Amino acid sequence: MIVRLGYVAMSTVVANASPSKTMTATNFAKLADRDAAIRKLERLAAENIHNTLRLLRHNRAHDIRLYRFSSKLIPLIGHELLAGWDPIPTLADELRSLGDYTKEHGMRVSFHPDHFTVLSTPREDVLRNSIQDLLRHSLMLDTMGLDDRAKCNIHVGGTYGDKKTAGERFIRHYLQLDSTVRRRITLENDDKTFTASETLDICEQVQAPMVLDVHHHDVNSGGETLDTLWPRIAATWNGQAIPPKIHMSSPKNEKDPRGHADYVEADKLMAFMRIASETGTERLDVMLEAKMKDSALFRLMEDLSRLEGVALLDQAAFEICP
Repeated sequence: MIVRLGYVAMSTVVANASPSKTMTATNFAKLADRDAAIRKLERLAAENIHNTLRLLRHNRAHDIRLYRFSSKLIPLIGHELLAGWDPIPTLADELRSLGDYTKEHGMRVSFHPDHFTVLSTPREDVLRNSIQDLLRHSLMLDTMGLDDRAKCNIHVGGTYGDKKTAGERFIRHYLQLDSTVRRRITLENDDKTFTASETLDICEQVQAPMVLDVHHHDVNSGGETLDTLWPRIAATWNGQAIPPKIHMSSPKNEKDPRGHADYVEADKLMAFMRIASETGTERLDVMLEAKMKDSALFRLMEDLSRLEGVALLDQAAFEICP
């Protein structure tokens, strides 16, 4: 089984390269000249995109082909203070540069919209905003020139006191989405509400690939085991032009088992690798959700190099040997 590692948004190695520079809504509202304030937001967005391109070049230098874009590339987009503002055409050339680079170097990229993007909600205003947020993320990927291998990963959402009804509501709202959005969505189990098994059931019903978060499963398993669930989870990726993807992190500490640690334990990763390998998975992409970002990836590769049955392929990929 061949495994590729990636990280989320920020680098702890590349200095002064934040892809998430922003302006608060309060500061925006203080600016008397609205047009000038909007131009400032667009300049910040262009800088975020430029820094993202710097990170992609850094990734290429270290063989990292799996990366999650920041959902804060464009500051305040979707905020009520900026109703009617569509900066994506203005930023089209910059966004296209990201897409061109990822395609040229065979990178797999994604978004993970923020927690307020919730399709299980009973509130019409929250649903409307969630749909608009997914449309914006999809449009950014379209503008980059990326096909549906570039995904938007979301959670099922809250239960609102009735998990069964919330799940049914999610399915109804999901199926109402435009097909250009649906083709990009993956669903992830969470650490408090919808378990891996419950998320998988929904994925199978709406025919969406599932991103397994192993850490979330550890703290919210619902009594199910991954050796039982994984073959079904992997099957949700059948027909996709990319391998299954999982999220991997280690708990911050005993007092905060849901929080993410700075680094990822090699033993924790390998425990799941054995499950995936033994059930016939040939390729797997692993997004590391560690506080130390790319530094955590580099340390994990060092730790893996000392383990039997692991052959390093490059700086960010390895093979599990039989």
